[in-house]
Amino acid sequence: MASIRFLKLSPATLAALLAGDLDAASAAAGHPLSPFLIEENWLWEIRLDDIRRDPAAADWIAAAVIAEPEGVVVGHGGFHGPPDGDGVVEVAYTVAPQYRLRGYAKQMLAALLARADGDPRVTAVRASIRPDNTGSKKVIAGFGFRKVGEQWDPEDGLEDVYLRTAG
Repeated sequence: MASIRFLKLSPATLAALLAGDLDAASAAAGHPLSPFLIEENWLWEIRLDDIRRDPAAADWIAAAVIAEPEGVVVGHGGFHGPPDGDGVVEVAYTVAPQYRLRGYAKQMLAALLARADGDPRVTAVRASIRPDNTGSKKVIAGFGFRKVGEQWDPEDGLEDVYLRTAG
């Protein structure tokens, strides 16, 4: 299986993705990006606002995920932001449809958990998953998450909330 790496998306890259300009986004990122990232522009608007409010968020939020050695973008992953006041970060990752069911989501999650575990400010990692999203439930299985409740998300509706102690 290919390995993955994360490519941080700068504000200039995010702005170009928002504008639908894949060439400019790729140039700003220093790597050819995928049309899939333009389809996710709702997310880049949120993340660009996050960085404007807190420049340190850029180190935590969604990054492009590149499969090596092919060099293709297979999705994106990161956190909703830096650790909150309790040291909790919420993990988020998406695999482009044509690359699903190849193990990339588990690789992304493992790498993101290693990132969280390596930061002494992080006490726990949270995951929010729609009850009908069996694929995402399978991805987090075996990583130490336990269901701690439910929440209502304005975009996704009912979500199960899972938590995993960092470290």
